[in-house]
Amino acid sequence: MALITLTTDFGLKDHFVGAVKGAIYSELPEANIVDITHEITPFNIAETAYILKNAYKSFPKGTIHIVGVDSELSSQNKHIALLLDDHYFICPDNGIISMIASEINPSKIVEINIHNHIESSFPVLDVFVKVASFIARGGKLDVVGKEISTFKKMVEIQPKVNQEKTIIVGGVIYIDNYGNVISNISKKMFVEIGKDRPFKVTARRYTFDKIHNQYNEIVNFESSDIRQFDGKKLALFNSANYLEIAIYRSNLKTVGGASTLLGLDYRDRITIEFTNPSTPDFTTI
Repeated sequence: MALITLTTDFGLKDHFVGAVKGAIYSELPEANIVDITHEITPFNIAETAYILKNAYKSFPKGTIHIVGVDSELSSQNKHIALLLDDHYFICPDNGIISMIASEINPSKIVEINIHNHIESSFPVLDVFVKVASFIARGGKLDVVGKEISTFKKMVEIQPKVNQEKTIIVGGVIYIDNYGNVISNISKKMFVEIGKDRPFKVTARRYTFDKIHNQYNEIVNFESSDIRQFDGKKLALFNSANYLEIAIYRSNLKTVGGASTLLGLDYRDRITIEFTNPSTPDFTTI
């Protein structure tokens, strides 16, 4: 039984999601379709890459992932299908796959070439669904298109490190439902570059000299009023192991979150500066 996921920026108001699901069921009545999300910020490739990377690995091997973000076909935006980590991805070649493929190389990539037989202004419906259905029936990628060896890399997904390896310069790639601000700096990079040195995290005018692993690590549960910790700012490595700036027990609809209270937005710079243990400690604002 085919398991197919959908990740798009279509939203839920229009007919697009329903039409895609209907087309899949027309091709594969026995398919199981799972919505990862349809609320990607329109055309936001970095956001798509982050969500996809952290969702796909919870699915069984062999799952087929259709990705419909910035998917209009052009000479600069080809369509590809690939096998990566025993999962199939059908998506535009616009950098979406960069974050996953930065750690795991695809086993095979093909440039989809069935467009000559299909006229479409809605490629997710008319092209991606047909490719996914073909793969679900046991079809091979070689039949879908011509094998290629490279794919577009998205530069902004990768943080920069200076030559002296004392500064990591990253940026905001995603803001979640709570207003937490997620950067492109991974825990792995932090550990490899930092080597246990003192550090300062800077996001706009706010600095942190400690990175937590859980939100409630800032709470003293022996306190007579633990509510005093609500609204405190913190830096942590989230469940996806990326550096996050957060507000404890935030709520965008009431008290706000890190994005609103600290004035952080997509693509804003977040840096980590390391020093030698002999130098004075950084102070926290």
